[in-house]
Amino acid sequence: MKSTSKKDFLFKKSNFKILLISILTICIGFIIMSGGESDDPNFFNEKIFNFQRIRLAPMLVIFGFVIAIFSILKNDNK
Repeated sequence: MKSTSKKDFLFKKSNFKILLISILTICIGFIIMSGGESDDPNFFNEKIFNFQRIRLAPMLVIFGFVIAIFSILKNDNK
């Protein structure tokens, strides 16, 4: 006698969408954070201290991790 039980995933479609958005947000944050290097060791590039690398990019990364936690904890059971 075979038992046919339907196994449901814990993540629903909306959870995966939110998780994908969080991963994209984290990637965008790391891309914005990169750059500003110099080929000449005697030259110091001041671009590493601009707003987008010091404030914006880390906040995007943190916000992306918060969204990821939200997508894991979100419950779609009705």
